[in-house]
Amino acid sequence: MLIDLNEVLKNDGKVMNVDAQLELAEFSGRLGRFPITDSKPVSLRIQNMGDRKLHISGSTSVTLKVPCDRCLEDVPVTLKLQFEKEADMNQSDEERRKALDEQTDIEGYNLDVDKLVCSEIFVNWPSKVLCREDCKGICSICGTNLNLGTCDCRPTDLNPQMAKIQEIFSKFKEV
Repeated sequence: MLIDLNEVLKNDGKVMNVDAQLELAEFSGRLGRFPITDSKPVSLRIQNMGDRKLHISGSTSVTLKVPCDRCLEDVPVTLKLQFEKEADMNQSDEERRKALDEQTDIEGYNLDVDKLVCSEIFVNWPSKVLCREDCKGICSICGTNLNLGTCDCRPTDLNPQMAKIQEIFSKFKEV
């Protein structure tokens, strides 16, 4: 959704409050594509700080379907996003991009809410997503989800440098 910033730019001190609906169906990034299953309206407050500088603050909540890092089952991940940023409208679009290395959500006099939320999702992306704390993952040999059952594969996850120690322990087991 695009929000026209012309009205707020006309008067110093002017404040615009907007509730914008997120139009994204999925979030795409370097890690893949993740469907958005639920989102709350983006509550924005845009204030003209004078000299064509804007203060943009807002919040929303977005739920994405993300695969578990261990077993690859889909997990609903809810991100509660709160953000504040400054935009200098005296600069060109290119100058704003170079200055912040991210400000692609304002083009001309329009604020792209979807791009703003995408950049906030990048910043707030969880470092690890698990379906549950004690997730057992998948078998590295046959791919069986170990949360749902077991397999007959022999675990070979040992460090090759520790192979000699494994031989010693296996000799003691035979006695």
